Amino acid sequence: MRTPVLDKNFYPMIKALNDFDAAVKESGKSVKVTIVAERSGGYNYVYSYDAFMDGVNDAWNFRVAERIAKTILWVVGGYKIYVAGSKSVYEYLKNAYTMEGLRAFDVEFMSGVYEKPFEVVWLEENEIPTQKNASVRVGGYLEGCRIGFDAGGSDRKVSAVIDGEVVYSEEVVWNPKTTEDPTYHYNEILTAMKTAASKMPRVDAIGVSSAGVYVDNKIMVASLFIKVDKKKYGDYVKNMYINVAKEMGENIPLEVANDGDVTALAGAIDLNDNGVLGIAMGTSEAVGYINTQGGINGWLSELAFAPVDFNEGAMQDEWSGDFGVGCKYFSQDAVIKLAEAGGHTFADGLTPAQKLKEIQALMEKDDELAHQIYEDIGVYLAHTIPFYAKFYDIKHMLLLGRVMGGKGGDIILATCKEVLAEEYPQFAGLDIGLPDETNRRVGQSIAAASLPANR
Repeated sequence: MRTPVLDKNFYPMIKALNDFDAAVKESGKSVKVTIVAERSGGYNYVYSYDAFMDGVNDAWNFRVAERIAKTILWVVGGYKIYVAGSKSVYEYLKNAYTMEGLRAFDVEFMSGVYEKPFEVVWLEENEIPTQKNASVRVGGYLEGCRIGFDAGGSDRKVSAVIDGEVVYSEEVVWNPKTTEDPTYHYNEILTAMKTAASKMPRVDAIGVSSAGVYVDNKIMVASLFIKVDKKKYGDYVKNMYINVAKEMGENIPLEVANDGDVTALAGAIDLNDNGVLGIAMGTSEAVGYINTQGGINGWLSELAFAPVDFNEGAMQDEWSGDFGVGCKYFSQDAVIKLAEAGGHTFADGLTPAQKLKEIQALMEKDDELAHQIYEDIGVYLAHTIPFYAKFYDIKHMLLLGRVMGGKGGDIILATCKEVLAEEYPQFAGLDIGLPDETNRRVGQSIAAASLPANR
C-alpha cells in the first residue's frame, strides 16, 4: 500500500475494514452485526457487516463498530442508533453515546440538530427495518426573478438572477464568526437581499447557500453564529432566514441548503449529470452530494467529523475531541500538519490561513517539501474515496476550496488519480476534477438562486 511519506502511520478506513473482514472470516467465529441510524421523518440507514462473535476479539469488534457507527452518523445524521447481532457491541455503543461517554460531542450535536434526546437501542434480528431513503429534488428552477445568497465565513455573496442569467452580483466582506450580536447578521443578510432585489422588477424566489445544518429552512447548527449566545438568541437565530424572507415580501418561496450541497448542485448543473460529490478543502472539510436521481438525501454529509484514519495515534480534532477524522486530512490543517512533520517551522502568531499561504508560496517556487505535502494529501484522498463510496454512489467528484488552489491542487488531483489506478482499479475511471474558479463563483450563485420552486 502506498502511504503518505510524511505520515507513515496512516491507516485508511477502507484498509482497516478489509483487514477486519479477512480476520473475521479466518476465525470461523463470526456473527452479522447491523447498525441502523434513524433521523427525522422515520428515515433511516441500515448497515450490516460480519464481526467476531462476542468474546472472541471484543476490543477489535468495539473499535470497528464505533468507527462504523460514527461514520454513519456524520454521513446520514440521526438521533437514534439501533444495534442487532451483538449484545456486547450494543452495550459498548450505548455507553459510548452518552454525555459522559466517548462520543459526548456527537450526542450533544445530534440532539441539537434533531431536537430529540439521543439514544442507542437494541434490536432483535426480526426487528431490523427496511432502509427508508429520502430523495428531494432541489434546484434547477431557473425561471423568474430570483435571489441567490451565499453566506461565507469572510464574505457574503448575493446575485440577482433572471431566467438563469446573473444580472447583478456582489461580494461584501463581513465578520459573522467574531460578532456576538445576531442583529448584525440579520441586517447584513437583509441588506444583501434588498440590494439584489433592487436590480430586478420583482422577487419570485430566494435561495440561500450557507455552511451548517438546516432543517425546514431553520438554522440548527452553523459556525457563522459561533459567538452568539444560543440561550439568549436561540429562536431568533434559528428562524433568521425565514424572517428575512418574510421581510422581503409575503409568501416568497425560500429554500436554505448546506453550501456543500449547493456546490454539488452547481456541479450537477454544469455537468448536466447527477451523482456528484463535492469536497471543499478550506478551513475544514465541507462536503455536498447530489444523488443519482438529481436530488438530495436529507443527509448531514458532515464528513469533517467522519473517520478517515484508523490509526489510534492520529491527529486529534480540537472541537470534537476525536482522532483521525476528515477535517485533519482535507483542509488547511492537513497542510500545516504535514509541513511540520516534514520539519517546516512557522513563525509564531500566524493564523492557519497564513500558514497555508506560506506553503502555497513555497509550492509556486516548486519547493520539494511543499510538493510532498500535496502529494500526501492526494494519497489520503485516493485511499478515502473507496470508503466514501460505501455510502455515496459517486459518478463525479469535484474538489474545491483554498487547499486546491494553485499548483498544489493539480498535484493533489494527479496523485489521487495515480494511486486510485494503482490500488483501486475499480475507481480508476471515476471523473474527478476541479471546477473553473470564475464558473464556480457564478455557478454557485445561480445554483443557490435555483433552489426553491416557484409558487
